[in-house]
Amino acid sequence: MNFPLPEFITVSASNPWTYVVFGLIGFAFGFTLEMSGFGDSPKLAAQFYFKELTVLKVMFTAIVTAMVLLFGAVGLGILNFNQVWVNPTYLWSGIVGGLIMGVGFIIGGFCPTTSLASASTGKIDGMFFMLGGFFGAALFAETEPLFTHWYNNAGYYGRLTLDQVFGLPVGVVVLLVVLMALFMFWGAEQLERIIGKKDMSREPKLRIAGAGVLFALALAVVFIGSPSLEERYQKLTFTRTETIPQLEGQPPIVNTVTYTADEMLSNRFVFVSPAEAFKAKYNQAMNPVYLDVRSEADYNIYHIEGAVNVPLERLEEVIPVLLTEPPANTVFIVMSNDETAAVQAWKILVASSVPNVYILEGGVNNWIAFFGKEDETLKDVRRAPNPAPDQLAYIFPAALGDRYESCSPSPIKYEELEFEAKIQLQLKRDKSGGGCG
Repeated sequence: MNFPLPEFITVSASNPWTYVVFGLIGFAFGFTLEMSGFGDSPKLAAQFYFKELTVLKVMFTAIVTAMVLLFGAVGLGILNFNQVWVNPTYLWSGIVGGLIMGVGFIIGGFCPTTSLASASTGKIDGMFFMLGGFFGAALFAETEPLFTHWYNNAGYYGRLTLDQVFGLPVGVVVLLVVLMALFMFWGAEQLERIIGKKDMSREPKLRIAGAGVLFALALAVVFIGSPSLEERYQKLTFTRTETIPQLEGQPPIVNTVTYTADEMLSNRFVFVSPAEAFKAKYNQAMNPVYLDVRSEADYNIYHIEGAVNVPLERLEEVIPVLLTEPPANTVFIVMSNDETAAVQAWKILVASSVPNVYILEGGVNNWIAFFGKEDETLKDVRRAPNPAPDQLAYIFPAALGDRYESCSPSPIKYEELEFEAKIQLQLKRDKSGGGCG
């Protein structure tokens, strides 16, 4: 069941409460940094000399607490992790950038966010560090074209998470990270006691209880697990705008209706005709991506120009790319020889939260039947007698791929093509970022 959010916490640029909420969050974050001593450069720099490791403890506490709550909510079905923006991984540029920021942190005693907190309290060193950050950002912007290829391609892995790297269940990764954090907290206190000569007996004992609660919650995440693709599919709902015509002279009624995934299929709301799939290519409001989930052999015989071949059995491998790379107005049009494999691909993609996924009605066979009537390059192609389900319904004398005229119909020839529009573009979530930087 979906519960509507109160208006004052509904994030929207047109909602004035949005700016109030964001302002309060920003104030609370800055206040927390200052109260933790993160506006004091000597205190921040002391962590690199193992004398004062408050930064490590506070930041890691925030990370593991958010991780436990996030994946606990995912396991309970409250949150879909695929709807959470994960910054793409750029390994080598990330390492170089981390080293540059680390050196700056050691020398200046601030990271970008803590310098803002310090500057806001009137500290001169925080102000100068903040100005240096602005200068560095401007310098990077001016010189980035000189190394843009390396910056954007060296060690690029897209949306990558630790469970994918190590091939472990998400809950196990959460537990291991929590255990690592607790060990680092203990080690940090030993370093503070030995090197920093800090009296740890004065530390509040409540931290031990907090560690126990964190460990128990991490264990709970392991036992809860994560919902399967099928479970996510069964919980899916889609919102469509429907226009109901009225009597002559009266304006039509526009309704917003919610459907389950199976209802979207049974009502054929997600099946686009060859005409609409073709016209989408020339619609400036959308960026169509044609996903051909047939075998490589069928794809090589005949495919629509520009279609990307991702066989059904490999579809899940490319989902992280589909969630991060394409522009927000991208529409994915999935196709097989008829509709069988395409429907299965649609279920996988929508259950994985890939937005704006549609199915080519009748598949490639229907495309050939629709656009191939006047295609002279298909004169030697014959109809196949009694083709099996999801098989090519035509016999081709050669595998010419997209070199047939009907693979890329003329936009001038079919300029007046009419069709029932099914595509309703849903924009993806915005990118977001976080962290000390």
